[in-house]
Amino acid sequence: MNINEIKQSIPNEALLTIDNLPLSKAGSGKVREIYDLGDRLLIIATDRISAFDVIMPNGVPGKGILLTQLSLFWFERTRTIADNHLVPDHDEALKSVLADHPQLVPRSMLVRKLEPLTIEAVVRGYLSGSGWKDYTATGRLFGQDVPSGLVESDGLPEPMFTPTTKASEGHDIPLSLKETEDILGPETYRRVVAMSMDLFALGGKLADAVGLILADTKFEFGLGDEGEIVLIDEVLTPDSSRYWPKNDYSPGRGQHAFDKQFVRDYLETLDWDKTPPAPTLPDDVVKQSFDRYLGALERLMEV
Repeated sequence: MNINEIKQSIPNEALLTIDNLPLSKAGSGKVREIYDLGDRLLIIATDRISAFDVIMPNGVPGKGILLTQLSLFWFERTRTIADNHLVPDHDEALKSVLADHPQLVPRSMLVRKLEPLTIEAVVRGYLSGSGWKDYTATGRLFGQDVPSGLVESDGLPEPMFTPTTKASEGHDIPLSLKETEDILGPETYRRVVAMSMDLFALGGKLADAVGLILADTKFEFGLGDEGEIVLIDEVLTPDSSRYWPKNDYSPGRGQHAFDKQFVRDYLETLDWDKTPPAPTLPDDVVKQSFDRYLGALERLMEV
């Protein structure tokens, strides 16, 4: 889909649940619903939005479409680095599966069944978010040496691999490089690190070309039948990445971001203990959140 087609597919109301789909549900995440089709999985991105690992009671209309279409955009452009989980002839196969539910096609992916690796491959090029918090507390970046005297949003000397666990509930926990190698095995670990760094470099290069900084991101991988490493889930979206506009970048403070940091910042102003139930997001917060997701997509799909 091109940008105009994507915009035309945006609904007026947020899709929070999926009804009347005669398929076997395999799982449900904060954003995505997963259905088992035998040798394949159907992944449908709702418009739910979460913060601090809590799902908000209202969503952002069209968010799931924007995330899905941007992932499809990146899956196509990263094929030279990593095979991905999409089935062959994806678009036609997906339309066939959802022939009776065409409104779900823009927010859906039809993927191969793979064995997911049990880590999240995080790559950081800048000091922000939980990385900045760890640096201020320890002077290191999740156990790895970095220069002293850095300020918030400073660029790192070179991108760093800072993996975490992949928690089904609650927060992901940082892993040391040794712990990650022990979990994956030396050869798989080496390949995951190399692939992650190459993907980050490609994403950063294309982002730079449209006036964005890719500050950090996370990738997820699975294993194919013959042990090949396959890129899965989503890739280089505002939900999995931190994008900053270059023309507004200034170290020493937090940055304007094309992601849900805006929602987190709003929630931090409330008297809420970050446990369910979450507060309803005001209309203006929903609108500005949508504008950030759409802004990232519009810029990146200019490439």
